[in-house]
Amino acid sequence: MNMLMCAPCLLGVEGLVSEELKDMGAQNVQSENARVFFEGDETILARANIWSRYSERILIVLDRFFATSFEELYQGVKALPWSEFIGSKDTFPVKGFSINSALHSIPDCQKIIKKAVVDSLSEDYNISWFEETGVVHQIKFSIMKDEVCIMLDTSGASLHKRGYRPQGNDAPIRETLAAALCRLSRLKHYHTLYDPCCGSGTILVEGALLANNIAPGICRNFDVDRWGFINESVWISERERCHDLIKTDTDFIAFGSDIDKNAVELTLANAKNAKVDKFVNAKVCDVKDFAPTTEKGTLVTNPPYGERMLDYKAAKQIYKTMGELFVSKYGWSYGIISPDEEFEKAFGRKADKRRKLYNGNIQCRYYMFFK
Repeated sequence: MNMLMCAPCLLGVEGLVSEELKDMGAQNVQSENARVFFEGDETILARANIWSRYSERILIVLDRFFATSFEELYQGVKALPWSEFIGSKDTFPVKGFSINSALHSIPDCQKIIKKAVVDSLSEDYNISWFEETGVVHQIKFSIMKDEVCIMLDTSGASLHKRGYRPQGNDAPIRETLAAALCRLSRLKHYHTLYDPCCGSGTILVEGALLANNIAPGICRNFDVDRWGFINESVWISERERCHDLIKTDTDFIAFGSDIDKNAVELTLANAKNAKVDKFVNAKVCDVKDFAPTTEKGTLVTNPPYGERMLDYKAAKQIYKTMGELFVSKYGWSYGIISPDEEFEKAFGRKADKRRKLYNGNIQCRYYMFFK
């Protein structure tokens, strides 16, 4: 049975999400701001959860309709086949957002949607009280320009939570964004990856997963696992497929460094947790002492900056140092993400390509140098 699904993502990576979903076999892939809609069966639903590197979660879309009154919202939600998904004892919280719409009160929208779902289930199960002690079916809604989208979250914990990073350093980069940076830098299985400001090692680990074609969700579970909605044979088949597709003969290697000893230890621990420690090396080293040991390299880094950990003067000094060290050279590319609009001035030269991205709620640009 084909379903309409949605993959929310960080602003700026919609194209990467669309590309990976098409590669998975999804149909009718269409991107909007910070989300990508697509169609597929239960196999695609399981595959998208296990394989998506760049999206934040996978949602089943139950309906999209317009509503400018609470009555229209109530009737639209109540008409949906809730009992096909939610059991009489299951838990079904509601959360969402509204932008540029007549129905702008989030708490009121939550109450109306909850009431509509309860009334629908009451009719189907012939009960008036729901104890909500069973498995979780997180109901999500978005209302944008009066268009309501009602969805069920199949992922549970966000897909950026791969499971290898139980703790981070002061300013971790989200795993999905780190993977996107590596993809935008065209990291390959025969490349050498460098990160001279490695922090907790997220870029290095995500680079290793990408280069070796290891599914990011290979070691975690998802809420939809517990629903009984997807046949167990599908999960078994998809996880076997994950193992079959891992590259076992790559030349990939990653080198990280950081001025903080604790960060380096965390990098090595996270690499071990992700089972890519044989590809990842890390040492204590100031960025000013960066000295690569290979003829070619792909450098991807998220240096500290004023809004995160350093004052602006110190951050600009790091950019200047990088500009002096990251020289144009055959076989080398450099990718640096920063929120500083004057980054190129401090770095000392214009990027060959730049991409607007978001690190959490901070608008950044990914500056790429490869010529």
